[in-house]
Amino acid sequence: MLGESAFTRHATIAGQQLTGLVDPRKALELFREGATIVFQGLHRYHPPLADLVAELELALGHPCQANAYLTPPGSQGFAVHSDTHDVFVFQTAGSKDWELVGPEGPEQLTMEPGLCLYMPTGTPHAARAQETVSLHVTIGINQLTWRDLVRRAVDGLLPEAEHLPAGYLDDSSSLRDGLAQQLRDLADRVASADPVEVADDAVRRFLTQRAPRLSGGLLDSLAVVDDDTPLRRRPGHACVLLDRGDQLEVLLGDRSLTVPARLRPALEVVRVSETLCPRDLPLAEQARLVLCRRLVREGLLEVAP
Repeated sequence: MLGESAFTRHATIAGQQLTGLVDPRKALELFREGATIVFQGLHRYHPPLADLVAELELALGHPCQANAYLTPPGSQGFAVHSDTHDVFVFQTAGSKDWELVGPEGPEQLTMEPGLCLYMPTGTPHAARAQETVSLHVTIGINQLTWRDLVRRAVDGLLPEAEHLPAGYLDDSSSLRDGLAQQLRDLADRVASADPVEVADDAVRRFLTQRAPRLSGGLLDSLAVVDDDTPLRRRPGHACVLLDRGDQLEVLLGDRSLTVPARLRPALEVVRVSETLCPRDLPLAEQARLVLCRRLVREGLLEVAP
């Protein structure tokens, strides 16, 4: 892998020094010499991939990302390696020969446009473009694990940071006895932990910390939303409702809203509808307009074309 200085430059814009800017002349020369161009985090810039990744995250409950790899004819971007996450490979242009190392040894396959390849975490692989330039897109699934969830649950139950007893190097009995008591106390706290609370916290964490996705938000902010304005849910945006007594928490994906609990019937309509108009909500006219305008501002709804 090449260092950034091989294909970037710096510049001054309005008196501000900027670094890490891609130098197209350097990048093209490296590509002609056989280097693969990697478009890292393409889901942050390409709307169709952004929608796909966001929908996958909601369906799977795991963070996802998309990269693209443009390889010149006859070249190989990386030696045999493995990834720490599941990968889906979509060949979109040209062809590429893939070497996969499975339990029964190496396998060879050729990916043509339209084909998809799934590689579980840790699968050793390498790929080489054939007679023409190759472009493939990868969707990485960064799995959250039971280990992650259990560790987060236990972290909140650990004792305060107390010092180990002085002199334990010469007499470790105090260390053994103290540790045994700490473990017994921790076991008691773990046994009394509420799995519902821990699980709800995991859901809330996932559905409030995704990256904001507000494509077209400027136009929506200028639109006049009336009772007949067609609205639709933004692709990949969550709408999970959590009861909080006389209030309702609405998880949107990148944030949460707190609204009066009486709005639940209206929000249930929003949650299950792909498209709607404010008049479809079971609220008085002014209340439903206020709610819909807020949901447009918050990015859950957008004005339909």
